[in-house]
Amino acid sequence: MKVKVLYFASLKERLLKGEDTVELPEDVKTVEDLINYLSENDAALKAAFEEMPRLRFAVNQEMAKESTLLKDGDEVAFFPPVTGG
Repeated sequence: MKVKVLYFASLKERLLKGEDTVELPEDVKTVEDLINYLSENDAALKAAFEEMPRLRFAVNQEMAKESTLLKDGDEVAFFPPVTGG
């Protein structure tokens, strides 16, 4: 399965990239699995995910939970909480 991963706001700035296309092994089925997979394979992402425990995510432009199932061709976006004022 292949998914497009988007990074926004301070996460994008920290990683110095806005997106990745990732080929996932068969055992990656949920957003939580994706986070774990990315963390295991990229030290910068692992550090970012650990430092941003309230990270939000969306699948195909809809807010998602860690348990959200992924399918081939999905777009998964990660972004830190945003405050305004």
